Amino acid sequence: MATTSDIRNGLCIRYNNDIYKIIEFLHVKPGKGPAFVRTKLKSVTNGKVVDNTFPSGRKLDDVRVETHKFQYLYNDGEFYHFMNEQDYSQIRLLEAALDTPELMKEGEVVTIIINSEDSMPLSVEMPASVILEITHTEPGVKGNTATNATKPATVETGATINVPLFINEGDKIKIDTAKKAYQERIKE
Repeated sequence: MATTSDIRNGLCIRYNNDIYKIIEFLHVKPGKGPAFVRTKLKSVTNGKVVDNTFPSGRKLDDVRVETHKFQYLYNDGEFYHFMNEQDYSQIRLLEAALDTPELMKEGEVVTIIINSEDSMPLSVEMPASVILEITHTEPGVKGNTATNATKPATVETGATINVPLFINEGDKIKIDTAKKAYQERIKE
């Protein structure tokens, strides 16, 4: 059993007959009244995100998990297929278990969280950032670096990301997977 003081991003808990992963939390100590923890929980079974507030000191039923490195192989429309880097066994997951599947390219190494009790995969953690190539965007104009204006660009995985005006087709960019946002252009 864990308490609200053990809450951290990525902690898996059993709540309302489902397993949730904490994706955001905030400890709040108001001037008047007891302290509490405001959380954003994501269901690992259906991907639904709910907001919840726990009173400070409340006991939580945490789920014991293991993390393993897996390589993304391919997507067959319904399932995403992964291979364990240690024993080369393969698993397949529904899209709901993935946070940002549109940013995964074949060969990407991800961390899969697995329930220790029944060996069921719970969720997939992407790397903090990925490097992808721009496949389609309007041509950039030299000198468009002074403003914060952006334009849509399609990357090699098919996702659309807003990028600065100076980015061209063929450029490689670094994308923050948590925010699905442009970070920087990669020069080779």
